[in-house]
Amino acid sequence: MSVRFSRRVPADLRPNRISETLARLGAPPFDLTASNPTACGIPYPDGLLAALADPAALRYRPDPRGVRSARAAVAGEYRRHGVTLDPDRIVLTASTSEAYAFIFKLLCEPGETVLTPLPSYPLFEHLARVEGVGAQAYHLEPEAGWRLDLGEIAAAGDDVRGVVVVHPNNPTGSLVPAADARELARLCQRRGWALIADEVFLDYLFDGSGATSFAASADALTFTLGGLSKSLGLPQLKLAWIAVGGPDDAVGAALARLEFIADTFLSVATPVQLALPALLRTGAGVRDAIAARCRANLSRLRAAARGCPAVSVLPADGGWSAVLRVPAVIGEEELVLTLLAEDGVAVQPGFFFDFPRDGYLVLSLLPAEEVFDGGIARVLARVLRLL
Repeated sequence: MSVRFSRRVPADLRPNRISETLARLGAPPFDLTASNPTACGIPYPDGLLAALADPAALRYRPDPRGVRSARAAVAGEYRRHGVTLDPDRIVLTASTSEAYAFIFKLLCEPGETVLTPLPSYPLFEHLARVEGVGAQAYHLEPEAGWRLDLGEIAAAGDDVRGVVVVHPNNPTGSLVPAADARELARLCQRRGWALIADEVFLDYLFDGSGATSFAASADALTFTLGGLSKSLGLPQLKLAWIAVGGPDDAVGAALARLEFIADTFLSVATPVQLALPALLRTGAGVRDAIAARCRANLSRLRAAARGCPAVSVLPADGGWSAVLRVPAVIGEEELVLTLLAEDGVAVQPGFFFDFPRDGYLVLSLLPAEEVFDGGIARVLARVLRLL
């Protein structure tokens, strides 16, 4: 029987060479690709999940925007970033991926386009594709600290409906400077575009200082995304949010339509919504522990790289990743495969994230110290042997 499938899903779903090698060799002893904090030895307090057992969750509460007490708790999180939000301007989703799906449904007719950054996490193309939407890349400028190419964005065509920014970017760790954010918001307002700001890593800045959230933007219709997966290191609880800002008339129209979309799915479980205020209070220490782990690993990575002048650690403002610039003496894929097969180290090649040229490796800052240090030592030693 021949069944015709949608082109929204790629026809070729075979694993790449790196995935095949991982499957053949098994888990490497030095996994520097880890993105799951629950598997990296991060301390979680006893009783963190106790609020999920609230008997009140036995009563179903199908609010399309999310239970108001949970939305009020999210608004409280933005106060930490100096932004006052009305809980009625917040919509809960099961994940930031679902948040993107809702926003793309809201903004785009099939075949229309959103602008997405390069380099960045390679999820946007997949999310856009399954919604029947085009993802058109704009470039971050490496020589300018990965700043937005505002000229390239401004030159985009009339089929664009929104611009995605990641603040700080994954994996470059670069923040959007405040002046660029203001100029981008004004550009979006002039062109009738929405601004979509992914801020899942905003709590993880390497210098410990704060940064301005896009949720404070008033010029353009702005959707600011966050969630428990990163803010508390709890990806398994499946709760995220969209904060809607901008001109009042645009915000009202967007919220009414988002509520219609959310009501179609009603995806967020009642127990996690009711538990959210307690989770945010009790879990703050988890966030602090993750931030401390990332800063400590980055500091030791920089110290280790000073002993290997051929390798540089790119400057970054925040996030859970670090980027190494290595001599392009062999291709990234071959280097990653060699590290896996001969050194027991897993790293990600730059081409996974569409870096502008060969010679980048992306490392997670989450692993425990002994795993991270052992992996880094082997990466640097391998690069030296190849020179």
